[in-house]
Amino acid sequence: MKALLRPAVMLFVVLTVLTGVIYPLAVTGIGQLLFPHAANGSILTVNGKPVGSELIGQQFSSPDHFWGRPSATGPYPNNAAASSGSNLGPLNPALTDAVKARIDALRAADPGNTRPVPIDLVTASASGLDPDISLAAAYYQSERVARVRNLPVEQIKMLIARHAEYPWLGIFGEPRVNVLRLNLALGSNR
Repeated sequence: MKALLRPAVMLFVVLTVLTGVIYPLAVTGIGQLLFPHAANGSILTVNGKPVGSELIGQQFSSPDHFWGRPSATGPYPNNAAASSGSNLGPLNPALTDAVKARIDALRAADPGNTRPVPIDLVTASASGLDPDISLAAAYYQSERVARVRNLPVEQIKMLIARHAEYPWLGIFGEPRVNVLRLNLALGSNR
């Protein structure tokens, strides 16, 4: 029995040190060396004060700001400690009701906008923490933001275009814009 137990315990200790200490330290060190901004949470600051992470969506509800994707995290929206989707299927009445309510809220905030509502403005993602919206979702909101801020809509559209991110190598990902960066570019702190 000792002949079997000793190698098993030694293997357990060696693997624990390798995978529980050495590997995490190496990955953390490489991350800090090569990608320090991302490794430290991609925190954006204004006047030296942190205002949020560009990797985690935030709740914006004022009509003079761009709104991000709905969040399904609990107990409050965009809770990074509880990343989760709603797990509601396409035939679930709760999902249908939530989407209708979100469309109604968008229509109420911008009654003159009769264009189709982009899907990412009314459905939550799998993580519930998306920091980005599609360019269609940003342009959909541009007239509301321009009207409330008393700015020409073309100025807002140029701001969206300036902050647009496109697929890496032209194929990986979708055209998008980071909502926090876009709202910060509007010149206010929420």
